[in-house]
Amino acid sequence: MRFGIDLGGTKTEIMALAADGGVALRRRIATPKDYDSLLRAVAELVTGADRQLRTRGSVGMAIPGSESFGSNLIKNANTTYLNGKPLGADLEKILQRPVRLANDANCFALSEASDGAAAGASTVFGVIAGTGVGGGVVIGGKVLGGAHGIGGEWGHIPLPAPTIEEVTTAPLCYCGRRGCLEVWCSGPGLAADFKRATGRDAAAEEIAASAGNEERAAMDRLIDRFARAMATMVNILDPDVIVMGGGLSNVERLYRDLPPLVEKYAFNLGTSPRIVKNMHGDSSGVRGAAWLWPEKKS
Repeated sequence: MRFGIDLGGTKTEIMALAADGGVALRRRIATPKDYDSLLRAVAELVTGADRQLRTRGSVGMAIPGSESFGSNLIKNANTTYLNGKPLGADLEKILQRPVRLANDANCFALSEASDGAAAGASTVFGVIAGTGVGGGVVIGGKVLGGAHGIGGEWGHIPLPAPTIEEVTTAPLCYCGRRGCLEVWCSGPGLAADFKRATGRDAAAEEIAASAGNEERAAMDRLIDRFARAMATMVNILDPDVIVMGGGLSNVERLYRDLPPLVEKYAFNLGTSPRIVKNMHGDSSGVRGAAWLWPEKKS
């Protein structure tokens, strides 16, 4: 039995997956407010699942950050009390079993590559576009973490092939740089772009749903920026499938308009990779955490 845990900003979830990918158990709790409370809560979730299912499951966890290679301390976590902590080692000590950690975007990509919208594909690029922009890469069924644990973090590449206007108006990103993809292609980035162009406030969902000329123009700019960034990743990874998640993945225009633009901007493709919506929705992170432990082959 595989146990997956998804550590989010407001909720923490455990899911138990059977060998066939079916859900044997699922439980959510409010995410604790400090590190020691989190360790206790995760221990209770896992031991409770052990008892209920009468098995000792493997444990994988999706986290909003990554492990520093070498020290295995957590870095870049939005849940800031995790930063600098040996989360994996502490959980292994408490649970008395190995624990595998991965960035939540990587777990999203792994879930969709394992038994989701990209099942059976050799190379998968998972895109999360919502409040922020993140990504994960799965090759041959395994997450590509990279030498420093930041594989797939395309949200902090500069927007490719910027126009003069994009260069001069590039917003400041929370990471301290200007013009990161995240400030252009996230939900808040879309809203900010719309306000710069029109002087009006509107949420990303309103802009995407509107038939107004100014809203359509904002969506055209968003999709063109996404296509340039995707083409850059396609030139490097040449994925079979790009799977989209996050709030913006619900915009149906993306799946119609992105493929020809990605093909236009990428290098000599001949055809665009498949660009598809996720299958598992907000369960992708926890399912991917469970899939961090692949099926044992006899």
